[in-house]
Amino acid sequence: MMLIFQFGSLCVAIGDPRFNPGRLKVSPGVKTLEMQGRLFAALYLRRHLNTDWGDISEADRLFNDVSLCNDGRLASSYRIASDITLWIITEADRSVTTIRLPDES
Repeated sequence: MMLIFQFGSLCVAIGDPRFNPGRLKVSPGVKTLEMQGRLFAALYLRRHLNTDWGDISEADRLFNDVSLCNDGRLASSYRIASDITLWIITEADRSVTTIRLPDES
């Protein structure tokens, strides 16, 4: 399976994801960082879709691995810089994946 996402004026193709992310939502803060050239969220989305959960605890990593098989919620966290952490969350029903900053709801 090949997924294609629109990030601003860029189309990004992600091949062979381990799960379907559903609809993609990108928060205003993430969009701002991308426009500033401080973040390219597609790189982290690719990691999330390939089950590289990033900078999370071993317990959260195990929870994600179990959730992957049992249709649970999947959450990744990536430390981009000392002042930037990115969260990617796929809902249990796989209807939507949200890319956001921790201080955004």
